[in-house]
Amino acid sequence: MPENDENQEDRSQEDHVLQCPECGSTRIRETREAELICQECGTVLDDERVQESAGPRAFTAEERERKERTGAPITYTEPSRGVRTEIGRGYGNMSQVSPSKRSQYYRMRKWHRRLDESRDRRMKFALEEMESIVDVLGLPESVTEEAARLYEKALEGDVVKGRKIEAIVASLVYLVARNHGVPRTMSEIADEADLSERELGKTYRYVARELDLRIVPVNPEDFIPRFSSRLGMSGESQGRARDIVSSSREQDLLAGRSPDSIVASALYLASILEGEDISQKKIADTVGVTEVTIRKGYQNLIDGLGLEEEVEDAQSR
Repeated sequence: MPENDENQEDRSQEDHVLQCPECGSTRIRETREAELICQECGTVLDDERVQESAGPRAFTAEERERKERTGAPITYTEPSRGVRTEIGRGYGNMSQVSPSKRSQYYRMRKWHRRLDESRDRRMKFALEEMESIVDVLGLPESVTEEAARLYEKALEGDVVKGRKIEAIVASLVYLVARNHGVPRTMSEIADEADLSERELGKTYRYVARELDLRIVPVNPEDFIPRFSSRLGMSGESQGRARDIVSSSREQDLLAGRSPDSIVASALYLASILEGEDISQKKIADTVGVTEVTIRKGYQNLIDGLGLEEEVEDAQSR
């Protein structure tokens, strides 16, 4: 009995809440838009009601995908971040606009659409170029996302104005990959973007300055696993190349030299010490430097680290 009394009390309270304050009617209807409306006088009682009913059940992957109500995630790798906003979609909205304002309304919608299309065309070309570079160089998707975000920032700040889109995109990929700890050499990115290293270097410094980006110093050791793998070098040679770079840093032999030239020289020296027959030309083509650069750096490493006797012994075997 007490339990029945509580149920009756709950129902009476709910009926009291759902009573129309205007006409006193209890004929309340919930619309598809989750609004509570009095069927007698049309008064809207609640227009922010949360639908608590369960959604359709899903058993397969396709049904679960269809069941999702949040839509695709916002991403910088799509024009307009994958979300497009239009002024007055459909002509049915014009019924709420006075005739004197309709011409202004149409004009605003037309120019809004033109600006969006122009911006999307520029973004689409830049994103395609960016994804091509990232894909060929084997960089993670996080690099594309961050570079796309920075490119949108560059568009808003007129950093792109008067510059080649390819140069701006390549510069952002170079900077983001470098700051994310997955650097690529300037020659690799310049080749994929069909630019000269001089143009890429000039543009990336300009972009970093205009967008106030921090440039993380590159560690030559980050390049050793990738290039040694391409050259088919053993694990012992990779370890020796790392030791050579580390010792050179302690002896202050790396100042004023590019990371790719340091890596190429260290790999060639390590291959000799470990008895592997890898030519200077093969290393130069793989890393993207000249044979002259390798010979000069190789000799500087031998003299600076005092490896003359060890190299002679290795070459005499």
